[in-house]
Order: sequence, then structure tokens, then C-alpha cells
Amino acid sequence: MLEKLFEKALWNSRFIVILAVVFGLIGAVALFLVASIDIFVTAKYVITTYLTGAHPEHFHSDIVGGIIGAVDLYLIGVVMLLFAFGLYELFISEIDAAKESEHDETQLLAIHSLDQLKDKISKVIVMVLVVGFFQKVGHTQYNGALDMLYLALSITAVAVGLYFLGKVGKK
Repeated sequence: MLEKLFEKALWNSRFIVILAVVFGLIGAVALFLVASIDIFVTAKYVITTYLTGAHPEHFHSDIVGGIIGAVDLYLIGVVMLLFAFGLYELFISEIDAAKESEHDETQLLAIHSLDQLKDKISKVIVMVLVVGFFQKVGHTQYNGALDMLYLALSITAVAVGLYFLGKVGKK
């Protein structure tokens, strides 16, 4: 009897994962809101700059930096969504609304193992790193041929890495 009671308590302890799911969703919503506000602020900056006729020195890099920063936040928000969906499906229950959906996109969020969750999250994290890399590259000063060679080599390394990342998990 004590063993059954302990096993039931142990099994029900999986519901603590609800905290990670709820706060993961809250984090995703917060990131999406902040990224959307960043896009709005960048668009407002573009409009006011053109309406006033001003041409700031770093106008284009400021715009690109603002947009890339927002994309970075959106991607991290996607990581949080995948994390919340995956934990819920792994520890609590399959999402019935996703199973009933007629769209093929539901397979994007379907998580059946920790390895699958890790794989999906790691791919999005790599994309976050790539976006962050290009954001840094956009703000870097290049002072010679050697700097340009390093830039070309780093872009090539990123491209090769993304190529092989795309091959992972495919037959």
C-alpha cells in the first residue's frame, strides 16, 4: 500500500512541469511583444527620418540592426514555444487540438521524445546564433583585406554549418 501511494505521488509529480510550460508561454509572449515593439520603433524611426529629410550617418545600419534584433527575439520566442509545447506533450498529455487540426504544420510542434525536443530547440538556437552573428557583422568596421578575408571565411563557415544542420535527421 505504501509503495502504491509513493508511486502514485511520484507519477503525479510530473505535473510540476506545468510551471515550466506556463512560464515558457509567458516568456514567448513577452519576447514576441518586445520584438514587435522594436519593429514598430524601427519603422517609426524610418518614417520620421524620411519625413524630416534628415540623413543620419548610420541610418541603414541602425535599421538593419533593429530589424535583425527583433528577428533574434522572435526566434528566441519560438524556442520558448517549442520548449513549452514539447514539455507539455512529453510529461502531461498530447495536445488534442493539434491532433484534430487538418493542417500539416502540427508536425512542427509534435514532440514525441526528449531527443526530438532537443533537436528542434537546438536548430532554432543555432538560427538565433546565426542571426546574432550577422547582427555583429553589420556593426563591425573592416580595415583591410585581411579583415575582409576573415569575414568571407566566417560567412563560409556559417553556410557550411547550416548546410550540414539541414542534413541532420534526414534520410
